[in-house]
Amino acid sequence: MVTDRLLSRTTNATNDSVAKGTFVRKHHRSRISLLGSLLLVAAGAGALGGLPASAATAPVTPLGQVVPAPAKVTAGGSPYAITARTRIRVDDGSRDARRIGNYLAGVLRPSTGYRLPVTDDAARDGIRLELDREDKGLGSEGYRLTSTGRAVTITAAAPAGLFHGVQTLRQQLPAAVESDDRRSGPWLVAGGTVEDTPRYGWRGAHLDVARHFMTVGQVKRYIDELALYKINKLHLHLTDDQGWRLAIDSWPKLATYGGSTEVGGGAGGYYTKAQYQDIVRYAASRYLEVVPEIDMPSHTNAALASYAELNCDGVAPPLYTGTNVGFSSLCVNKDITYKFIDDVVREVAALTPGAYLHIGGDEAHSTSQADYDAFMNKVQPIVTKYGKKVMGWHQLTSVTPAKGAIAQYWGTDGTSAAEKAQVAAAAKNGTGIVVSPADRTYLDMKYNKDTPLGLAWAGYVEVQRSYDWDPGNYLPGAPSSSIRGVEAPLWSETLKQSPDIEFMAFPRLPGVAELGWSPAATHDWNTYKVRLAAQAPRWDALGINYYRSTQVPWPAE
Repeated sequence: MVTDRLLSRTTNATNDSVAKGTFVRKHHRSRISLLGSLLLVAAGAGALGGLPASAATAPVTPLGQVVPAPAKVTAGGSPYAITARTRIRVDDGSRDARRIGNYLAGVLRPSTGYRLPVTDDAARDGIRLELDREDKGLGSEGYRLTSTGRAVTITAAAPAGLFHGVQTLRQQLPAAVESDDRRSGPWLVAGGTVEDTPRYGWRGAHLDVARHFMTVGQVKRYIDELALYKINKLHLHLTDDQGWRLAIDSWPKLATYGGSTEVGGGAGGYYTKAQYQDIVRYAASRYLEVVPEIDMPSHTNAALASYAELNCDGVAPPLYTGTNVGFSSLCVNKDITYKFIDDVVREVAALTPGAYLHIGGDEAHSTSQADYDAFMNKVQPIVTKYGKKVMGWHQLTSVTPAKGAIAQYWGTDGTSAAEKAQVAAAAKNGTGIVVSPADRTYLDMKYNKDTPLGLAWAGYVEVQRSYDWDPGNYLPGAPSSSIRGVEAPLWSETLKQSPDIEFMAFPRLPGVAELGWSPAATHDWNTYKVRLAAQAPRWDALGINYYRSTQVPWPAE
């Protein structure tokens, strides 16, 4: 069932508490400000008909003033008010619609205090979740939200679209709807229609659990935060020099020994297979597909330390807790290397229902180009043998990517023209590209010189810089048809707890999500920053830690 609230309310509340002195605000759910500098629509009493008297002068979030920006908004008509009489009505016989209805009820009940029963009766009032599989124009993730004085109806051709429509409905309601405590309302949804489909099918967020281990609860919390902004891929970086984070039955020491430390020498940790599957199922309940990454041939010290035979000289190196990169390499010329990879890929593929398995491939500084080519030409068929498509960092394009492969471009404005041309050439030959420029989308980059967390090797990345670019024309020479979407990586060298993750992700993550979802025609920093600012009271209510960039006109406290 998908009835859970954001896990900040139920999981790791004590463990995730961390003081960051003067630079991190403590957000209290009880401090809910209205929508600040947004234009507020006050509905007249006559138009509101039989709605509560308090609704006559209540501010209403203008239809479509959400993140990501919808594709089409037609505002007008009476707003809908959620009251004690409201029911959430779902299609008879649709298990998916009922699950999503229960999820929505779980969001709304604590703050409204209403019962909000989830029913499958045919009445036309209330909140309606309707699956219309014949509405091909909505695709697999689009939705239509219609609000009138009588009902709010969300229609979609597939369950993911219903779920995304629910996220829009949440943002149309006052931020106090996210509170654990009962609030007075009123709970108004502006009148009109939103018709919305995503620009790209790949709207990803990457989380590095290798440098610092993140618990299942911490990962689930991030999943809930991603879902609010219609992210649909969770790229989990499971292995690196500092730790191996997934149990592999055929090579058990990878987790028990290779997972026993992290950056700085902490206790590390790893996921059992059952825990990993729990994360996969939870992500699926929020309509995110998990993309596991097993990095190779470099970023492998945890594996090399666990099994001496994987080293060319047969000597296991010590466990590593630093942050340097590019020094480790699997032994390309040993047969056991490919038995190891076959076993790992087989077990990970069996646990992962998603289409892709990420094999890393970047920063292989200790591997010659000839060895790298030979290695990748042997590894890619192993991935496809177990029914997965290959994904790798864009260095994969130095060889011939497998059919259907995706290369994840993480270069910067300063990346050489030759390297960009290599990626573009692969794109012209059919390789899909997910765009993740480090100086735009890497959420672990510092905002400025005073940011207490993160790194700065790609430069400082303020909120406007992370938003103000176009994935469709970012990579010179790559056909626009080759761009599968965008992804926001978050590396964890300096991040240990959920508040750390949130401080670096918010407010930049919603902007990357908008680049992936919204039409290019809606892209405008000056209007976006106002919509972004209006998210702050919602983050306060959800207990999300965030950076108050001076570039954003936040509501007054």
